[in-house]
Amino acid sequence: MMRIYLAGFDVFRPDATAHGDHLKQLCASFGHEGLFPLDNAAPSHLSGAALAQWICRANLQLIDNCDLVMANANHFRGHEPDSGTVFEMGYAHAKGKPVWAYTDQDRDLLAQTGARWHAQESRHVDSQGYTVEDFGLPLNLMLACTARIVTGDAAACLKAIADGAAAD
Repeated sequence: MMRIYLAGFDVFRPDATAHGDHLKQLCASFGHEGLFPLDNAAPSHLSGAALAQWICRANLQLIDNCDLVMANANHFRGHEPDSGTVFEMGYAHAKGKPVWAYTDQDRDLLAQTGARWHAQESRHVDSQGYTVEDFGLPLNLMLACTARIVTGDAAACLKAIADGAAAD
């Protein structure tokens, strides 16, 4: 049984606790324990920056205590995954923990952003003129090269994790 930290912007959903319970049940159906960021109840006397610090430390401790991270890398408030989730993925990678991510995006970044070819500068650019990387990947190379990316949902990612563990 693995302990899996469930990273993602799911904590911002209106039904976050119920969704977290659903993700943990999915993990259990594969024989694993899911650790959801909202599993930790913050002390009621904290607010503002003190509460933010407490949440940060609690989430990092959950990652430290897990065997791997499974991240919801779907778009959040734009063309990129949630920045907190991306941080957690990087933190886990730096700690030597396997990182798996799922996204419903099966198109590369060029297609996702509607990038156009800028012939004079020999590069693809987005609507603001910034270069869009052209590696054929559905996520930024720093995520795609350090995590196992699964196209689909959490259940598809857990299945891929199971298939990957069986192959190891």
